[in-house]
Amino acid sequence: VLAAHCVMLEDDEIRLLAERGVKVAHCQESNMKLASGTAPVVKMLEAGICVSIGTDGSASNNDVDMFGEMNTVAKVHKVARMDPTAMGAATTLWAATKGGARALGAGKMIGSLEVGRKADLIVLDLNKPHLTPIYNPVSHLVYAARGGDVVHSIINGRVIMRSRKITTVDEQAVLAEMGRVGRIIQDMK
Repeated sequence: VLAAHCVMLEDDEIRLLAERGVKVAHCQESNMKLASGTAPVVKMLEAGICVSIGTDGSASNNDVDMFGEMNTVAKVHKVARMDPTAMGAATTLWAATKGGARALGAGKMIGSLEVGRKADLIVLDLNKPHLTPIYNPVSHLVYAARGGDVVHSIINGRVIMRSRKITTVDEQAVLAEMGRVGRIIQDMK
């Protein structure tokens, strides 16, 4: 079972989720935009719950930038607990990668670069002022990288984006169709 948001959990409910092996999709920026609260992620992790990070999509978040989401998740939980060590970069990156894979029931296939797993990875352009110098690569991914830094994307060993150009579909045609459908939806209001 994958539970989304979980912003109103009491301690006994956290224990119950942990006992039942429920996994959680944490979408902090969506929760912030909708003013629905902040999930007790650190408590859930301490209880042994698999917490993943998601964006909740553009309908309630306006973007799907996982780097921005990681940055927000790490910082919000530090403030919520008044603890600069809460939700550290390594824990946050784990939740966005391995945690996400486990939450989807695909932890043995994706979520990390290991022999025998699907080759799902991205390549970032690190030659940017906001990414220089790099002292700690994990911390940089969580606190400094942005979705726009991605130059290549590989899914299951197949190059899907090369030099920021989608290789599998006509991106301009898809964007045009999305705009058309968006206008139809707007006209329905």
